[in-house]
Amino acid sequence: MKEQWWKGLVVPAVLIVLAELAMRVYGSTSMSLAAPSDILAALVRALADGSILVATRDTLVTAGAGLAIGCAVGLALGILFGLVRPLDRLMEVTIEAIRPIPSVAVLPIAMLVFGFGYGMEIAIVAFSCLWPIMIMTRSAMAGIEPRLMEVSRALRLSAFDRVRKIVLPAALPRIIVAFRLAAAVALVVSVTVEIAANPLGLGYGILVAQQGLQPALMLAYLVWIGIVGWGLNALLSLAQNRLFGRAARTGAQA
Repeated sequence: MKEQWWKGLVVPAVLIVLAELAMRVYGSTSMSLAAPSDILAALVRALADGSILVATRDTLVTAGAGLAIGCAVGLALGILFGLVRPLDRLMEVTIEAIRPIPSVAVLPIAMLVFGFGYGMEIAIVAFSCLWPIMIMTRSAMAGIEPRLMEVSRALRLSAFDRVRKIVLPAALPRIIVAFRLAAAVALVVSVTVEIAANPLGLGYGILVAQQGLQPALMLAYLVWIGIVGWGLNALLSLAQNRLFGRAARTGAQA
């Protein structure tokens, strides 16, 4: 029913129209609300002068770098813990004690180590993205058919060949799902860090607009973040289906 995708826009469109009517009929003196038409106008101005595009670049650079680092470390640890069960049991308590720590809670430590700027934000994003990749990879490793591992040992495959030829193909569907989840986390954490402490990116743009009593611009940034997030998810979903086909759909159902 792909031809009926537009039906999903009905409810948002109705809500936008009602919000516009309410703001125009009753007005508002709030410093945190604006009419949808004013939000759209502010977004167009921000796009025209390039300020929101520069902020988007900064946020995507930090989110992308943190995602890459976190996924690389998480994948390596997930494979290691999946292959070496004694090490997995040894590290279980440590991992479960560190994993629930909110990403923003490590902000003071990251600021002391990296200062303000890209490095600090990338470190926090990497910390947040590490966990879903590691946990999903470790879970996928536990679901690999044991006879495949027995065959690899019978063939005397090296550890590298075992991972490349057996482990990664078998765990790939869940790893793909974990990567998409981590990508969403990366964007959310980047914006949160920028609002809390880092003077760059979309989050900082929201903060500046809020402090400047510009509710339309502030909400325009929020709308734009939603558009960016939706676009990233759509691109990842398209790449997932194009590159992996049925394996991607299997992973999404797992």
